[in-house]
Amino acid sequence: MDLDVRTILVMLAILAFMFAGLLELARLHAGNIRGIRQWSVASLCLGLGLGLAYIFNRPMPGFDWAIVAGATLVAVGIGLQFGGIQAFKGEHGDWRILSLIVVAVFSLNVWFAVLHPDVRLRSIANSIVYAFGYAMCARALLIRIESPFRTAYWFTGLSFVVLVAVLLARGVTIWLSPPDAYAGIYSQLPINPLSFFIASLVQLCVTFGFILMLDYRLVTDMQKLASRDVLTGAFNRRRLEEEAVLQWARHLRTGNTLAIMLLDVDHFKSINDCYGHQTGDEVLSRLVAIAQMTIRADDYFARYGGDEFCILLPSTTEQEALVLAERLRQTYAAANLEFGGITLKSTVSIGVADSTCAGQTFSSLVAAADRALYRAKHDTRNRVVLHSTMGSAVTVAVPS
Repeated sequence: MDLDVRTILVMLAILAFMFAGLLELARLHAGNIRGIRQWSVASLCLGLGLGLAYIFNRPMPGFDWAIVAGATLVAVGIGLQFGGIQAFKGEHGDWRILSLIVVAVFSLNVWFAVLHPDVRLRSIANSIVYAFGYAMCARALLIRIESPFRTAYWFTGLSFVVLVAVLLARGVTIWLSPPDAYAGIYSQLPINPLSFFIASLVQLCVTFGFILMLDYRLVTDMQKLASRDVLTGAFNRRRLEEEAVLQWARHLRTGNTLAIMLLDVDHFKSINDCYGHQTGDEVLSRLVAIAQMTIRADDYFARYGGDEFCILLPSTTEQEALVLAERLRQTYAAANLEFGGITLKSTVSIGVADSTCAGQTFSSLVAAADRALYRAKHDTRNRVVLHSTMGSAVTVAVPS
């Protein structure tokens, strides 16, 4: 089957324009995800560059400068793809790469298309610079990253690797061919239609890969929103209970002790009544910030309801949890909470229980910690109560 370069160019240009529109639509529904605009503009530049290559396919007025413009637009598109990848990853955009690619392509094409026309060297130079740009894109994506992003990143990165290989093969083939065998992209050299055909398929894979990356990011963000408390950013009760199922199963399998802490803000209703609910919300947010700096990386901190919070502590005994609870209580009690010129001192009461003495289910563990919390609130507040010592009322408190 004969491959017509003109047909492939038209197909590539149309695909690029379609991808630009598709990505722009995706951007409108992607919230604050960065990098999509760069990719949509990149596709637009690639489409315009390929369109110029199709329109000015033979010598005519402005032919040489149209070649320069088309090649430069393709370079801008590649540079924007690289910038879009960096933005998507949350990295600071390195515009030096974009500038290097664009300046190199523009300069080489001015030299080999306008000042000293040489279609053979121009094609080789463009292939090398474009391959460098795509190699930078591949390097930015072929990294260690957690699932499911790894699949999307590596698929897109390997697609860029294929583009690099095609471009370098094209450059080497043109270099090794007789000088009079190559007369531009429409010459009969087999590498021309073959490289453009493969490139069109791989560009489709590249854009599909980026959309896959975007899809995974959206799903991940939605899962985070579904598992987080809107006000404080802590896990919500649903997310905690899901993790509790896994941790309790691990406890039953390994025998490792599982501890839990329930805590709430002392006199929280009075804070709301005296200073307003907005100040009450700020108090909860400050408590969460202090707690997250105090707990360990493997612990799970969640808003359990109202002003009550829960901390799930894997592989932790009640006495180990007591140390953590005391540190949290003391740190929070010592903090000055300032809101709009108002300085508050607030305290928390904490109930602690572990799986060795709180029954055979997670719900019984929560109930035990809740009873300990009730004892702490019933006594003088601002204290930690262990479920195992409730009979002897062993508590810890800060002196008034």
